[in-house]
Amino acid sequence: MGNYLNFNFTIPYLALSARDICHLSTEVEDTETIFLISFTAFDAGSDGSQLFSKIKEVLLHKHLARHSRFDPWGIDLIAGGRSKKVRRTAPKSDDVYLKLLVRLYKFLVRRTGSKFNAIILKRLFMSKTNRPPISLRRLIKFMDGQDNKIAVIVGTVTDDKRVYEVPALKVTALRFTETARARILKAGGECLTFDQLALRSPLGQNTIVLRGPKNAREAVKHFGKAPGVPHSHTKPYVRAKGRKFEKARGRRKSRGFKV
Repeated sequence: MGNYLNFNFTIPYLALSARDICHLSTEVEDTETIFLISFTAFDAGSDGSQLFSKIKEVLLHKHLARHSRFDPWGIDLIAGGRSKKVRRTAPKSDDVYLKLLVRLYKFLVRRTGSKFNAIILKRLFMSKTNRPPISLRRLIKFMDGQDNKIAVIVGTVTDDKRVYEVPALKVTALRFTETARARILKAGGECLTFDQLALRSPLGQNTIVLRGPKNAREAVKHFGKAPGVPHSHTKPYVRAKGRKFEKARGRRKSRGFKV
């Protein structure tokens, strides 16, 4: 292999012999990454002198103190940790009509720079849980005094039997229930689609963006502190409301637990 081996590696540390470490330690580059290089013992030339003694792993204590979570096989992250953005950039749904709307509003966002279009595009990406329905009663309440404006809902508009009089409303939504659509049209209102809205109001002029209550789902009633715990208003997953079903829960051990 020759009498002399020249290693011009751009690495912070080398596992060398003790003699080489003394010369290397003052020239070590201060870096975030530590490489472990193992060298086997071998003869460097005919004179029989050994260039490297045996396999060694060199870790400098001052760097271990600075990098307490050091993992030689980990990812070398830039300062600040993982740069990660968790958000949707496309809808999960395979609905071709929804995908066409996404293409339309991506174009409008790019060419107009309108914040309204950006909001609509973002909500088109959302899951069904994050696109809650809005009732006709709530819609009438929000549109009170908003004459000649279009209500925009990225979701479903549902009917509400508690409402007897429906004013003339202009509503854009992804979907209307049959009865809600019939009542809006009967009152002289309009039920628009998002492509019709893009033609009528490409920048979102004279529109009001609305959405339904996200936490009105039945499932949300069961979230929170355990049912029966003091100051808890969480709905229990109980089979029935009889004498033997979670009565006096929290007051005696025979009924779940005792506080």
